[in-house]
Amino acid sequence: MSALTDEQQSAVNRVASFVVRFGMTVPAILWLEGTRPLAFVGSQLMHLLTPTVATMLPVNEWDALAALLEEREGIEVLIARIEALDAEGAAA
Repeated sequence: MSALTDEQQSAVNRVASFVVRFGMTVPAILWLEGTRPLAFVGSQLMHLLTPTVATMLPVNEWDALAALLEEREGIEVLIARIEALDAEGAAA
């Protein structure tokens, strides 16, 4: 997988921070692993929902996350970041 863009890195950090902050690490990882085969379809749905989401979230990060999930390794990048933030929180 190629290096993440700044927007993709920011989006991954935002999602991972949200998951860890609310203590949803295990359910989020289980859900991501279970939906791995549908990641591309999900990314296309994200593109479809962009106009609606634009009222609540930064569009550039939303689109960057959708582009990341179009790639096979995108889910793994998100899971790895969630696990890293969770480990940092546990160590602190």
